[in-house]
Amino acid sequence: MVRRPALLFPILVLMVALPAQAEEGMWLFNEFPSATVGQQYGFTPNARWLEHAQKASVRLAGGCSGSFVSKDGLVLTNHHCVSGCVQQLSTADNDLMANGFVAKAQSDEVRCPEIELNQLVEIRDVTDRIGAATQGLSDAAYMAALKTEMSRIETECVQGGKWRCDVVTLFQGGAYHLYRYKRFQDVRLAFAPEFRIAFFGGDPDNFTFPRYDLDAALIRAYENGKPARTPEFFRFSKAGAAEGDLVFVSGHPGRTQRLLTIAQLAFQRDVVLPARLARLAEMRGLLTEFARRGDEQRRFSTDWLFGVENAYKALKGRFEALTDAAQFSLKVADEDALRAKVAGTPDAEAWDAIAQAVVEHRQFIDAHNLVENAQAFPGDLFGIARMLVRGAAERARPNETRLREFTDAALPSLEQRLFSEAPVHPELDQILLTFGLTKLRELLGADDPIVRKVLGKDSPQDMARDLVGMTQVGDVAARRALWEGGQAAIDASFDPMILLARLIDDDARALRTRYEDRVESVIRKASETIARARFASAGQRGYPDATFTLRLTYGTVKGYQERGRTIAPITHLEGLYLRATGKDPYALPPSWLDAKDRLNPRTPFNFASTCDIIGGNSGSPVINRKAELVGLIFDGNIQSLGGDYWFDESVNRAVSVASPAILEALKTVYRADRLLKELTR
Repeated sequence: MVRRPALLFPILVLMVALPAQAEEGMWLFNEFPSATVGQQYGFTPNARWLEHAQKASVRLAGGCSGSFVSKDGLVLTNHHCVSGCVQQLSTADNDLMANGFVAKAQSDEVRCPEIELNQLVEIRDVTDRIGAATQGLSDAAYMAALKTEMSRIETECVQGGKWRCDVVTLFQGGAYHLYRYKRFQDVRLAFAPEFRIAFFGGDPDNFTFPRYDLDAALIRAYENGKPARTPEFFRFSKAGAAEGDLVFVSGHPGRTQRLLTIAQLAFQRDVVLPARLARLAEMRGLLTEFARRGDEQRRFSTDWLFGVENAYKALKGRFEALTDAAQFSLKVADEDALRAKVAGTPDAEAWDAIAQAVVEHRQFIDAHNLVENAQAFPGDLFGIARMLVRGAAERARPNETRLREFTDAALPSLEQRLFSEAPVHPELDQILLTFGLTKLRELLGADDPIVRKVLGKDSPQDMARDLVGMTQVGDVAARRALWEGGQAAIDASFDPMILLARLIDDDARALRTRYEDRVESVIRKASETIARARFASAGQRGYPDATFTLRLTYGTVKGYQERGRTIAPITHLEGLYLRATGKDPYALPPSWLDAKDRLNPRTPFNFASTCDIIGGNSGSPVINRKAELVGLIFDGNIQSLGGDYWFDESVNRAVSVASPAILEALKTVYRADRLLKELTR
């Protein structure tokens, strides 16, 4: 029997690690600076408060956060976090994105095809075990040992799919923790407002404040066909939060890069972000044109276009942050100071090793992104085909040697996506695939062997048309047969999308191996060294970069100065109607126009706080000292986009829907009495 390491939660929960400045920090729950908060605000979150907040919080596996808000599995998150489900459940006769959805009875709640919820129940430190497995190794041998040991730990943790277990890399390799989650795969939609009010102001208002959005939705976790029992949940605050109040955000920030070296940051600024922005700008134009073809095209491309526009604006903000010479010089000075402390020791070589790995990646980044990361093959159909092709090969191998996304621990989530009943839209897939194949030829060149292998004598447009028109992988029964038939079924298939996935798989795997062995392994190993040097220099660990794992941050409801004017921290319902013009993106849905005279105009609508958040925090609960839900994170201001690399408390703001606005909307606009009663009882 494997001995289970002691749980970290009760031991480390009260340790003190002073923030770098002000209220900066996406803190681990098992290393939260409770004493510091107590010194600053006169309130010290104790072990029970933290445990409650941890277990009431949930993660949407697709990339968002949420929280239980009743004892019967009801979850509050953002509309934009469930918009994929809303669109998948829509039809030509009933566009739920446009019309909204309210389940008047529990039996009316509709299953979302692809949403998985994860509730964090346990954290274990496995740093020593990972260190023992990789000790003395480097390059490919290091990477192989690391992946093998991570897979073993996760497999030991998983029990028949009941749990989801992830080994998480923290502090750029300075620590490894095992996160064990309770998994909910039966998730049903209970409430979603109309897109026009959920994303009021559209792209012009995105990443700005003041805001007037009801970016909120309710879904429910089910177990064995019944609402899940969830005794740990956040009760709604009817009053909400006032200016100056201490608030906490419990959520899953996706990724920050505050611990990267200067070589890595420069690579982001000079190579990665410009290329991504150019691609997104082209795709935005493509999707905008597609949506103008007709109502149906607009309906099923809305979620795609929203995602592209959101990503473009977010990445543009990050790029502008990295081109801020003053801020960048502070990062340079910080790195220089740390390097000076380890000068003359073997640790000093770590930065140069990372710089060389960055140079190596630059040589093949286009091919890596296009082929292995499938940027040349966007859309649903190729993604399904690749899962089938690689799944057949990987499942035949020992679990410890598989690609990470095909380990036993990962298969339940993968199979949920693979066998989703969500509709596939061939017309949209075709234009996306045409775009991707065009970029493949453009970026690698017509004479590149991979381009020749893929396109032959075909044009991107003709190939995309034939692939999408002839493939059967859009049919759930067909792909289930291929999955269950294993390698023999894949080998016997003449489906063109399967053949394409097989055709480029060797090249894609070679690019992946080159990246893992000559870039990722070097950066991981060197980053461990830098992390140890940083710990020794600071005398404390602080907080690690975000990893889409549960974190807790704190701050106050607070305005800020912008262009010489003071931005108040709270907006009210009356401001929504003042901003409305009747034309998109400032057009209100009929339900809100009808309810105008019945609504309390002074109801707090959205508010800003100094909490440190990033993408992935969408849907995070904002709670007060009593652990009451006072808000719902849905955005940040434009200044917060630099939070990927650093935090500036003077202007970085998290933006939330206020709890009174959610309650008022459910009561007055949607007459969702059943759900309102559940939230307030």
